[in-house]
Amino acid sequence: MRILIVNKFLYLRGGDCIHSLNLKQLLCNAGHDVCLYAMSYPQNIVCEKNRYFAEEISFSARNLQGKIKAANRIIWGTGVAQNFKKLLDEFRPDVVHLNNIHSYLSPIIAKLAYQRGIKVIWTLHDYKLICPSYSCLCKGNTCEACFTDKKQVLLRKCMKNSFLASLLAWGEAMNWNKNKLSLWTNSFICPSQFMAEKMQQGGYPANKLQVINNFIGEEQVQYIINTPNPIREEAYAYIGRLSQEKGIESLLKAASRLPYKLYIAGSGPLDADLKKKYTANNIIFLGHLGAKDTIELLKKISFTVIPSICYENNPLSVIESMCCGTPVLGRNMGGIPELVETCSFNHLFTQDEELPSLITKMFNTVVSANRNKLSTAALQRYSGEHYYQKWLEIVGKE
Repeated sequence: MRILIVNKFLYLRGGDCIHSLNLKQLLCNAGHDVCLYAMSYPQNIVCEKNRYFAEEISFSARNLQGKIKAANRIIWGTGVAQNFKKLLDEFRPDVVHLNNIHSYLSPIIAKLAYQRGIKVIWTLHDYKLICPSYSCLCKGNTCEACFTDKKQVLLRKCMKNSFLASLLAWGEAMNWNKNKLSLWTNSFICPSQFMAEKMQQGGYPANKLQVINNFIGEEQVQYIINTPNPIREEAYAYIGRLSQEKGIESLLKAASRLPYKLYIAGSGPLDADLKKKYTANNIIFLGHLGAKDTIELLKKISFTVIPSICYENNPLSVIESMCCGTPVLGRNMGGIPELVETCSFNHLFTQDEELPSLITKMFNTVVSANRNKLSTAALQRYSGEHYYQKWLEIVGKE
């Protein structure tokens, strides 16, 4: 098959980018002809067809022309269609596989592929199709108001607490609505059952929602297998973005009351503030880590903690941790329980007040975990081959 994979960025920026690049490699290894499409951006990997990429826009543009261009991209998909049509003419894909395309690209891509009779598959990495502000959060609390009434994003100023940003998000949601997207898309791949249930709650047809967990890339698999297992430290870790919705401060508050070493791997808008506020010797900020350094960290600690207060979808941090034989303590929210409940050494928590005692309990229980067994089971469950077989079934559906 000829497959066109679309994502707004094509470098190791976040889970959607990692998935898109891993998917390309997976499909190429299976013998398919694969092409990539994105917005032009200096950090993107070199691509054969990048001359067709959409022109770069910036939402932080200082001049009025730049702001208008960004707004037109969001609402109408301006600057995408012409070159994307040329790419379809030249590459002639059998399947267009969408990932994160809103704002920097546009759902107009799905429309153009549909009009040509090309099968459209869309992997959902966040809740943008049912929540205009992506996260199902409003003022720090989970919120589903926009599932049935999109104007709530405007009334509540959910997008960056800005009326203008929320107005754009509302306009985007109204123009690229569920009726259009459901018509143009053959199947939506939901990486968690939780995501599928929320999409159906938001009005998307159940017969177009397919569940496949994310997979771990082959290069990571080989590095996990080939990296020796050191003696585990009496330490735990958080690996992820340093932002409010990730619940990182609740973990740091608990850690500051405990004697155990906590590694914080990641960066984000709270980075500087958290480093100033939490200066205890047992809390170590490592900054952003690459894939190999992340694996080495996961192999030396006792367990990881996922304290997110938002509806996580299918967090790669949980999958990577278990693939390294490292148990997980995760909040009982969103798609986290589906992953955590697959192993008896993993645990869930609901309230922040539970963290100190559960962290201590984890140190007492994980010492008896068979790390190799946990790793082997997870590597099989989240393998590229398992994903590919499910993907083939979905693509084969009429």
